[in-house]
Amino acid sequence: MSREDKGFTLSQRIALSIVPRLTAAILAVIGMSLRFEVIAEEGATPATPPAKGIFCFWHQCTLPCGWYFRKFRCSILISRSFDGELIARTLGILGFDSVRGSSSRGGAAGLLALQEVLAKGLPVVFTADGPRGPIYQTKMGPVKLAQMTQEEIGSFYLLPERAWTMNSWDRFLIPKPFSKVIVSWSRSVAPPSADADAATLETKRK
Repeated sequence: MSREDKGFTLSQRIALSIVPRLTAAILAVIGMSLRFEVIAEEGATPATPPAKGIFCFWHQCTLPCGWYFRKFRCSILISRSFDGELIARTLGILGFDSVRGSSSRGGAAGLLALQEVLAKGLPVVFTADGPRGPIYQTKMGPVKLAQMTQEEIGSFYLLPERAWTMNSWDRFLIPKPFSKVIVSWSRSVAPPSADADAATLETKRK
């Protein structure tokens, strides 16, 4: 048993050995059929590889993001839960690096690890409302990391024109094959000052 499998039940270990490979293969098959169209609001500059900085997106568009951004060499903060392990292994197959932590457990260590990634000139991404929601409500992690590093926060959203919507807290989207996917970029958000108080950080989060 590997160190990564410790703490999981037998059925979870079996799932971890099968599901990420299967999911990555299915995503690759669907991803190769998708057509992407990039748009941006006025004043926004869409990122292209090699990119650097902090980026956020909503949890529901994780699958199309996983395919579209696979060449960006992104590191992503993923929870230490079983579901997080499934996601980390799936994204790892696609070329992403993962830093383990969350807003509730291991958050400080995760932010420090992401700070090291940014220091190397590589991008980091957050599912801003993940891993448990509520939907469309940004957590504080990206704001704190921006304060620590004085990096701007970029944000984007991927919307498939045709998709299956799961009955989950995030209304998770599974793009249908041969769908067009809109990649929408918004203007970057300036980081809070290094000495910003809690009220200022909350305003920035909102």
